[in-house]
Amino acid sequence: MSACKETIRIGPLELHFLLDGDDTDQRLCLFEFVCPPQAKMPAPHYHAHVDEVLYGLSGTLHGLVAGEAVTVGPGESLFIPRGTVHYYHNPGPAVARVLTTLTPASIGPAYFREMAALLAGGGPPDPAQAQAIMARHGLVVAA
Repeated sequence: MSACKETIRIGPLELHFLLDGDDTDQRLCLFEFVCPPQAKMPAPHYHAHVDEVLYGLSGTLHGLVAGEAVTVGPGESLFIPRGTVHYYHNPGPAVARVLTTLTPASIGPAYFREMAALLAGGGPPDPAQAQAIMARHGLVVAA
């Protein structure tokens, strides 16, 4: 496996990028997603043009995928087709780590860097700015 190319922190969340579009002719992006206890993704969303696969490394990540409760623990995998609303959180006592693949690589480090910068100011982000960043990268906030 490749060494970590870049780590991006968004609040308590960490993303350790192993491969990005530059490494894969824009075919996929691969990163370790680290979600500490009591942390969550900002909003339920879907990807307009990108499929997502999660593979559990440690702890348990909880979520909703297409309205159904799901968990991903060590050795478990989950496929989320493009257009499917999803959301993650970690209500448990242990850090959850999952290996995440996005294909194609149109959602990559640039998106997460922009979101990290927006959230770095402290306090809640401007929803219009967050949605504009998401839209530029093919993510859509679910109603």
